[in-house]
Amino acid sequence: MVVKWLREHVTASALMVVLRLYLGYEWMMAGWEKITQGFDATGFLKGALAKATGEHPAVQSWWAGFIENVALPNVGLFNFLVPWGEFLVGIALILGLFTTFAALMGAVMNFAFMFSGTTSTNPQMVLLTVFILVAGANAGRYGFDHWVLPYLRHWWTNKTHRPHRPAAAHK
Repeated sequence: MVVKWLREHVTASALMVVLRLYLGYEWMMAGWEKITQGFDATGFLKGALAKATGEHPAVQSWWAGFIENVALPNVGLFNFLVPWGEFLVGIALILGLFTTFAALMGAVMNFAFMFSGTTSTNPQMVLLTVFILVAGANAGRYGFDHWVLPYLRHWWTNKTHRPHRPAAAHK
């Protein structure tokens, strides 16, 4: 019943605008701060590795392995992806453009931060993001998704469901 309401009701769409604007602003500002003030994930990643030891580690060993073997050796890539990912997720949520994809990418980043042993606002953001994800396309009804998604569906349908015409016979 709640899922149906989130996915179909106009009032739910309006509520999703409020959630989108809040989350979008938070993501956009976090990304913008990193873009304009510089960002280096090295210290954060090394701090996460330090939390992977002891009797009750805050970082699980499999995630520490990812940090040690993937993230730290490629920290330059992460120094680009994190700020721009945060900023673009924020812009997309504010505009209601590819809303569910943006929300999913935001949730992935929130979980990555939590896996790294930080809490901050990440659990709250994940919880609010779940409502956007469950609402699906209805979360972007009052946004650019209202126009973009039907256009893309129409384009995709025309591209993939054209009648097959046999090639002309060659003599």
